[in-house]
Amino acid sequence: MDLDVAILSRLQFAFTVSFHIIFPSITIGLATLIAIWEGLWLKTHNPYYLQLAKFWIKPFAITFGMGVVSGIVLSYEFGTNFSEFSEITGAVLGPLMAYEVLTAFFMEAGFLGVMLFGWQRVGRKLHFLSTVVVMVGTWFSAFWIIVANSWMQTPTGHKIVDGKFEVESWMAVIFNPSMPYRLSHMVVASLITATFVVAGISAYYLLKKQHLPFAKKGLSMCMWFALVLTPLQTWIGDMHGLNVQEHQPTKLAAMEGIWHEKETNVPLVLFAMPNMETESNDYQIGIPNLGSLILTHSWDGEVQGLKAVPPEDRPYVPLVFWSFRVMVGIGVGMLGIAALALLLRRKDRLFENKPFLALVTLFTPSGVIAVLAGWYVVEIGRQPWIVYNLVRTADIVSPLPAERVLFTFIMFVIIYSLLFVVYLYFMGKLIRKGPPTMATLENQLIGMKAPGYALAWVKTLQNKEAQNNERQPTEQGVA
Repeated sequence: MDLDVAILSRLQFAFTVSFHIIFPSITIGLATLIAIWEGLWLKTHNPYYLQLAKFWIKPFAITFGMGVVSGIVLSYEFGTNFSEFSEITGAVLGPLMAYEVLTAFFMEAGFLGVMLFGWQRVGRKLHFLSTVVVMVGTWFSAFWIIVANSWMQTPTGHKIVDGKFEVESWMAVIFNPSMPYRLSHMVVASLITATFVVAGISAYYLLKKQHLPFAKKGLSMCMWFALVLTPLQTWIGDMHGLNVQEHQPTKLAAMEGIWHEKETNVPLVLFAMPNMETESNDYQIGIPNLGSLILTHSWDGEVQGLKAVPPEDRPYVPLVFWSFRVMVGIGVGMLGIAALALLLRRKDRLFENKPFLALVTLFTPSGVIAVLAGWYVVEIGRQPWIVYNLVRTADIVSPLPAERVLFTFIMFVIIYSLLFVVYLYFMGKLIRKGPPTMATLENQLIGMKAPGYALAWVKTLQNKEAQNNERQPTEQGVA
């Protein structure tokens, strides 16, 4: 069997980048939640906010470390597997990647140690400042990475000299047409991902009747966040879709399964099996005209289909089509959970409804799955272009022996799978251990020189916790 080095290189990069994106999609949102909890604790001195921050800071640290380690590999792959790409686009993408290191990475590396280990070594306000700086660092990291990727999707602000890109306007490069939509979509997706991770673990504790006050506070806050973030993401997604239609109509056609060169009264395709050989959809089920309404905001709006471009300029339609539906389906599920939580809250059943808690627990990894599906839509939908309509992916692959690329691909799969098992093991260990007890918080507050009323609040909850344990020895309060 002949091995295609281009396909193998693309599969290897797809695997490594898919593994990597799991972790930033969690840490960007989790850093923001931790900063919110710590800020609320400084404002109110409610011990449960401190308990949330101190518990989730350890999963954040493990996830952050995994993201850093897995992200370094991607930079090397540009040079090893796609050397011509670095040569052609280095003048544009090189500085953007350097900005990410000089801003985001230095901010995170400089203050992460204080955030993790400085609770009793620096003042409370300085520690909070460190947490905020780390949070902002994760946002900056997302900003520069999205800028670089968005330029590849909608390239502007450049000229091509002797087959290489040169910058004419950095403002046009950075604020390219798709960047604002893609950045907001990714940041909100990360916030939603972290929200459902925290909500899922909180719901799990409630099902197990463990750490009840802690779990109730976490679930309640996350359901409020979800109630705001999921409709916001729906609106951003709609704006993003209109932008894709304008600048990458072939990708949009693949997302929606639209084949005719120009099509009006487009249905919203709920189910289909896109057939690239017959250039049509098999077993299609759709809602008439609704696709035009969503995509053009007109009941009979016209949309460009896949046949408007030659077959060699089309992405692999089935994967784009179904990845988009996985992302949207999970988003609809999240929106439904947020609405159901509001209904249960009004009935004072948010923490007792076991089917709801089981559903939220099941949705713990849903944000990560939706982010992965969204990235598949973005990256596969751009193919066969690495720089949209300018540079083909097949033209920038390094001339490596296919057997060597296959070997490294297999090694990445094995090593990354082992790393992921280790990651899940330590995350599970932290979850089984649970949050710090009130007694632990009391000792730490003494070391932090917290105000007397903050200590008194913790002491009161500690006594209440002990009384509950005496009355219900089979249930753990927040121990």
